[in-house]
Amino acid sequence: MRNSSMICSLLLLVTPAALATPTVRGTADARPVERTVAAEATATAAPGKGRVFLLVDEALALAFPDCEISRGTVYLTEAQRGRIEALAGSKLESGIAHPYVALRGGELVGTAFVDVHKVRTLRETLFVVVSPQGEVKRLEVLAFAEPLDYLPRGNWYGQFKGKFLNDDLNLDRDIRGVTGATLTARATTQAVRRCLALHEVLSAPPPAHHVSGPQRSDAEQ
Repeated sequence: MRNSSMICSLLLLVTPAALATPTVRGTADARPVERTVAAEATATAAPGKGRVFLLVDEALALAFPDCEISRGTVYLTEAQRGRIEALAGSKLESGIAHPYVALRGGELVGTAFVDVHKVRTLRETLFVVVSPQGEVKRLEVLAFAEPLDYLPRGNWYGQFKGKFLNDDLNLDRDIRGVTGATLTARATTQAVRRCLALHEVLSAPPPAHHVSGPQRSDAEQ
């Protein structure tokens, strides 16, 4: 392997090709990402080269079987962006969020996040699924452009499952480091925090608008 909407939110910073499917129905053919990534990397990856493991629509189908999935667009306000960056502890690369919201039988199942970020000089693309309660339910590596020697094992990424956004969601606290891939570990942790911060801020109910003066019903007017 080392060679290998205001209720939901998603920071989506991927290439146009990965955005080709705005609406997807998930399938029940879900496989553990660690096995999928390992098999593909072992079979076809050139030594020392980065690669693409999954496309966005493939990751959505794995994460949300039998769900209706829609992609939205949210233009962050300055206040929202500032709050997200403060919670995450890192900067957003864009003020536009594109949520992938999954529903099953009209009920919210979760929201997917795709975050693209630099590791050393090249980029890693992560797919993060967040529950309605703000818990990390799934984390996949969609693409890794750095040499695969800097890609941690699948069980390292698995430690994010079940985590919430708090002070312990950091390296050397709830997240253990990885020898030889410290920059990847740091970049991944920051990316997950950004996704959770987006979810928290965009899930918050809008502020109530204060209206001065007596209120009257339509019948009284």
